[in-house]
Amino acid sequence: MSWDSLRGRLRSLGPELLGFAAAGICAYAADLGLFIWLRGPVGMDPLTAKALSFVAGCSVAYAGNALGTYRREAADASRLRQYAVFFAVNIAGALVQLLCIAVSHYGLGLTSQRADTVSGAGIGMALATVLRFWGTRTLVFRVARGTSGTTSGTTPDRTAGREATWTG
Repeated sequence: MSWDSLRGRLRSLGPELLGFAAAGICAYAADLGLFIWLRGPVGMDPLTAKALSFVAGCSVAYAGNALGTYRREAADASRLRQYAVFFAVNIAGALVQLLCIAVSHYGLGLTSQRADTVSGAGIGMALATVLRFWGTRTLVFRVARGTSGTTSGTTPDRTAGREATWTG
């Protein structure tokens, strides 16, 4: 693969990455906002609050990707199956973040709050995001190789000449 073809491939992923990021930012806001509300005014314990906010965040991310970023992808499976696979991919992402904290904190002995934050919210989040993007595009919405947001590598007639992204 030449440098130019790699650059072109990355450029073609731009709209898809932006849609994925927008859905992710909305999901993060929903997760954080619900967690704070459940922990604060509702007075729920932290694990239950986080479990509920995680499910809500996953649901927002799935809706954003299904109805936005990948809305023009042909559905190979039911929405329920897609959501189940999407949820599993997000669980895997959460496990990556936990693994990064475990390796840093217990394996390397970096036990400060800053080290935990860098390993979990920095390095772990970056690795988990790459995993989630790959899983969402290949396992959930099954984007054909060499395409970015179009069905079966071709642009449908209704969108001739346009990238099929969440922005239209």
